[in-house]
Amino acid sequence: MRGDQRRPEQKNGIWPGSGGEAASGKRAPRKYLLLRLWRYLGRYYALIGMGLALMLVSNVLSLLGPKLSGKAIDAIGIRAGGVDFEKVFYYVGWMAAFYVLSAFFAYLLSLLTIRLTRKVIYQMRRDVFENLSRLPVSFFDQYQTGDIISIITYDIDTVNQSLSNDFLQIMQSIVTVLFSLAMMLSIAPVMVLIFVVTIPISILLTRFITSHSRPLYRVRSKKLGELNGFVEEMLNGQKTTRAYGREEQVIEAFDRKNREAVAANTKAEYYGTLAGPSVNFMNNTSLALISVFGSLLYLNGAIGIGDISSFVQYSRKFSGPINETANILGELQSAFAAAERVFRLMDELPEKPDAEKARILNEVYGEVLLKDVSFGYQSGKPILKDFSLHAGAGKQIAIVGPTGAGKTTVINLLMRFYDIDQGCILLDGQDVYQIARDSLRGAYTMVLQDAWLFHGTIYDNLAYGRDNITMEEVERAARAAMIYSYIMKLPEGFQTILSDNGVHISKGQRQLLTIARAMLSDARMLILDEATSNVDTRTEMQIQEAMRSLMAEKTCFVIAHRLSTIRGADLILVVKDGRIAEQGSHQELMSRRGLYYQMYDAQFEGAFE
Repeated sequence: MRGDQRRPEQKNGIWPGSGGEAASGKRAPRKYLLLRLWRYLGRYYALIGMGLALMLVSNVLSLLGPKLSGKAIDAIGIRAGGVDFEKVFYYVGWMAAFYVLSAFFAYLLSLLTIRLTRKVIYQMRRDVFENLSRLPVSFFDQYQTGDIISIITYDIDTVNQSLSNDFLQIMQSIVTVLFSLAMMLSIAPVMVLIFVVTIPISILLTRFITSHSRPLYRVRSKKLGELNGFVEEMLNGQKTTRAYGREEQVIEAFDRKNREAVAANTKAEYYGTLAGPSVNFMNNTSLALISVFGSLLYLNGAIGIGDISSFVQYSRKFSGPINETANILGELQSAFAAAERVFRLMDELPEKPDAEKARILNEVYGEVLLKDVSFGYQSGKPILKDFSLHAGAGKQIAIVGPTGAGKTTVINLLMRFYDIDQGCILLDGQDVYQIARDSLRGAYTMVLQDAWLFHGTIYDNLAYGRDNITMEEVERAARAAMIYSYIMKLPEGFQTILSDNGVHISKGQRQLLTIARAMLSDARMLILDEATSNVDTRTEMQIQEAMRSLMAEKTCFVIAHRLSTIRGADLILVVKDGRIAEQGSHQELMSRRGLYYQMYDAQFEGAFE
């Protein structure tokens, strides 16, 4: 058995990953997520160090204000006959200076945080996209494009918004709480006992709420991914929707998914925001108790008015960060849910590495042999069964048969988009699994039924497969593919920009462009999968003539439903139910009056009866 890359039914939402702890399909532990998130922050230790220094200085300067405020209040009652304005202005002046400096350092901290966020989000998106580029084709056969895009955009934004901002916010809260606690202990240690009761209650409330809200944020991310996947699918198929008059049904389906996404978001936000008000209630309770006990201590002469004022301010600064941290923890639940999806995508296993000492193809002749190959996308459901074929170098092999017979599967195996279950595939006598995968695929050129063009100029699209190609070569290929005259009618000619897969040109024209691109390849083997299915009969005949030069001295695998296009093939394989039912030349198969004869006769409406 060569591999185990399967293609299960397409799924929505969070997929069960195939690698790493975060990709196990189970809820990832917080410690694991925090460790992986720290790997992104930790690489920018210089920026984090600067941020912590700025945060510390800004916080300490701000926290000196309540102490100075208390002294200014005490200065009001020092003299029996009036106010000591000199001391009041002295303390107020220092307060103003400290607050201005604190605001300045806080501004610098904001700039640094923006820079840190930009670096982290760039690196995380790059890592995700790099892994996507290494994933097997089977992965993209399984999952919706919209869901993947949702992770790259929304989920990564959610993670980084919390990762960069909330990290420094939590550090700031720690400094504020510790400094405020120290100052309150220096003012009135007895009143600090109030927090011995209120703080544990706040912590228990926060833990209870966050433990219930995190699963809801995971559901929210899942529902948003499903909604994005549905929208992407409907936008791509809008012409079909209108052609069949299914607009109302599509709108109803969208409304259903939209309601599910909104309901999941509302529920997550509802429970996530309970932590803030709950903790705030306990903080207000603390303030009320401080006011009562502070008044009693003042009446007994144990504390002054200024100290009470300072203690109240420090108590607010002490409890405020706890309240903010409760809100942050609610945001972190959303970030953890998004991080799980991001890391599951990041941990998806790439294509299997090449065999040790895998060979690089330096010279390809193009002799291909499939021997007793069996393969199925799903375990226990084989598509090809004991499939064998021999393609001599420079020969044209046509593969025909009913829909679902396994024709395209043969191409997937030749290109190693999937790995066979049993048997062997040889190229020029070498096992393809002992050949470097990139080298193997570089030996083929493909023209598929679904012509794909990239954003860029027509020249860029035609020259996509080769470096250092000249305009003369591009023009020669365009003429051979019967698309040159059309290109020259465009305003910018070969410099015309194609976007959105060339939606403003016809399918036939897109197909001709991909054929011209294939003509520029110097690969020794060619795969044509319904390559002329989107052009008219007259143009097809012209292209067939032009493609003879493209196919000359190349091993060609042609999948075609129009049997008239493969009459000149050296060998025609008739595939049915994953097996070769017939093989031979056109004349040989017609003379046998078997399955090929019936298919050919059916296309020409009984012309041979």
